[in-house]
Amino acid sequence: MADIILKLNNLNKHFGGVHAVQDISFTLERGELAGLIGPNGAGKTTVFNLITGVYSPDSGQILYKGEDIASRKTYEIVAKGIARTFQNLRLFPRSTALENVMTACQQHFRYNFFEAISHLGRWNSHERKIREMSLDLLDRVNLLPVAEQAAGTLPYGHQRRLEIARALALQPELLLLDEPAAGMNPEEVHVLNELIRKIHRDFNLTTLVIEHHMEVIMEICPHIICMNFGALIAEGDPDHIQKNPEILKAYLGEEVED
Repeated sequence: MADIILKLNNLNKHFGGVHAVQDISFTLERGELAGLIGPNGAGKTTVFNLITGVYSPDSGQILYKGEDIASRKTYEIVAKGIARTFQNLRLFPRSTALENVMTACQQHFRYNFFEAISHLGRWNSHERKIREMSLDLLDRVNLLPVAEQAAGTLPYGHQRRLEIARALALQPELLLLDEPAAGMNPEEVHVLNELIRKIHRDFNLTTLVIEHHMEVIMEICPHIICMNFGALIAEGDPDHIQKNPEILKAYLGEEVED
C-alpha cells in the first residue's frame, strides 16, 4: 500500500466572489518529486497557502501523514515537518547568507534567557552546531563561497538557492517550492533543476514544485498536477500532460481539433 504523506480532499477557497480553489483533490506519496502547474492566476500559490496555514479553507481536508491540518497555524505546520519557499523572496537582505540560514536552524536548539544574553552554558555549543549545520547547507546549494556576503547583494539566482537552503534548515519531510525559477535565465534554470533533483535525492524529501513554466516541470517531475481557474484539469506523467487536450487548450491557449 502506498505511503501517502499529503492528501487534499475537495479543497475549496473563496475570496469574495472569486472561487480561487475549486474542489481540489490529489495525493502525494512519500518521496515523490511532483509538479503543480497552470497559468498565472490558476490558484497554485493559494493551494500552497492553504497547505501551510496562511489561509484556512472554506471546506475540504488537508491530510498530512493522516492528520487533518486544515485548522492549524503556520508555526504548527512548520513544526510538523512542512517547509516552503515563496514566489517573492523573503530573505533578510542586510544579513549574510550564513546568518539567514542560521536563523532558521536556531529553532532546533533551546537555551534560556540568561544563556542568550551572557553567551554562557549551552549557548556556545549550540551556536557552534548551528553554524556547522548552516555552512553544510550552504555548501549543498553551492553557496559556501558567499557565506559571509549580504543576502541582498547576491545575484538573483543565488538568492533563490539561499531561500531553498533556509527551508531545508527547518528539516522538513515535505518541501514546497513556489516558482523557484521565477525571473531566472535559461542557464540559471538548468542549474536550479539539477539542484532540486539533488536535494530531493540527498535529503529523501517529498517535494512539490509550483511553476507556470511547463518545460521546467516536464524536465524534473514524474508526477504532474495541472490547474486552471482554481480547478484541477489533469494529472499524470509528463507524456500524458503534454498530450492532454484540456491542457493544450486551457493552459497553453491552443485549440485542439477533434
